[in-house]
Amino acid sequence: MKPLNSRIENEWFALNEAEEALKSLGFSYGGGWEYDHGYFDYKLDDEVGYTFLRLPFHVVDGELEQKNTTVQFDQPFLLAHKYQVGLDDHASTGNLSGSFNQFSEPQDPDASIDHKWVKIAKDLLLQAENKLLT
Repeated sequence: MKPLNSRIENEWFALNEAEEALKSLGFSYGGGWEYDHGYFDYKLDDEVGYTFLRLPFHVVDGELEQKNTTVQFDQPFLLAHKYQVGLDDHASTGNLSGSFNQFSEPQDPDASIDHKWVKIAKDLLLQAENKLLT
């Protein structure tokens, strides 16, 4: 994980307006939503793993499922995971349903981030700041 400085950090926005602005740049809702916080993600790379620019936020008024929710952005960061090559060391089958976990654990859940992605992420973050703050 690599934190990035941003002008949107600590700024408040209507969630629906932030969503509209960020989706127009290619961001989507990231995983890990809770009732009081969430993420907008932009996938930068997915060759040997994945690299995302992540814009975290938390609710300051309302609830995420309401129309007029106000959110505050936290510090953006780059997140990289490297896929495990081969079979998962911890693969298991379900005991009652006969199902199995088909997804490998990441080889490196906090992989180093190539400098080219840092520059691209900073440029994209500037676009997001300009879109949100104007």
